[in-house]
Amino acid sequence: MNRIKKKVGQAYFQARGYYPTSIGGSKFKLDPYHIGFWRRVQRDQWEPQTFKIMSRFISADSIYCDVGAWIGPTVVYAAKICKKVICFEPDPHAYKYLRWNIDLNELHNVSSYSIALSNETSIQRMSSLGGNLGDSMASLLIGSTWRSTWQQLKPNNSGESNAVDVLAIKWDEFINLSKIEKIDFLKIDIEGGEFALLPSMRDYLSLYKPIVYLSTHAPYLDVELRKEKMQQVIDVMGMYKNCLDENLRPIDISELVSDDAITNFRSYIFMD
Repeated sequence: MNRIKKKVGQAYFQARGYYPTSIGGSKFKLDPYHIGFWRRVQRDQWEPQTFKIMSRFISADSIYCDVGAWIGPTVVYAAKICKKVICFEPDPHAYKYLRWNIDLNELHNVSSYSIALSNETSIQRMSSLGGNLGDSMASLLIGSTWRSTWQQLKPNNSGESNAVDVLAIKWDEFINLSKIEKIDFLKIDIEGGEFALLPSMRDYLSLYKPIVYLSTHAPYLDVELRKEKMQQVIDVMGMYKNCLDENLRPIDISELVSDDAITNFRSYIFMD
């Protein structure tokens, strides 16, 4: 009976064209194909710390940039607060829902791009570390020289049914094309792509010093590379005076190469 009710409910909202919910006190119309996920967001069961961090550091005058936007939970939330939102999601399966959610809410202050940001402008192969494109775990790592040995990676995950070619461009090239200069808050959550992207952003970060909310994915790397790549993050982000963990507690940046940081998925805030 519960299964029937669930299917009827899904069919109703799909026919309606949206699912009504709220995030952080703001009401939204959201795509009706991720109803279970939107319910988790409304109940503060999906990354509640992310919304707390965003609400603390963004304001009506902010320009917010979301690198790895997925279907848009943080994008739509930020768009109700900020002056301008820029977001990137190269996974085409996720991007269609991201764009749908932006349009459903008539968020005209959002610019979205179905491209990847990386350390070179090229066509790169993207696949999901979770099993299916669109599942929020799409990554450029599988096609990289840092081949992932993620323990949950299925043998067929790198196959053609779970892979797509995407356009990747360098950060500086995007900034030059878009004419955007200072970003106030930069969220980066790209399933291991941060290890290639961050060094290429060094000059921009040094000049403008946006607040950076970075999710790290060391467990996706080969074991022998984890500490080396996390040290490279330290080498770039050490320019910031303050490093906080996802609970907003000040930490020493050297903790990014601790056993905890290289064996778990951790997020950090960098700010002056």
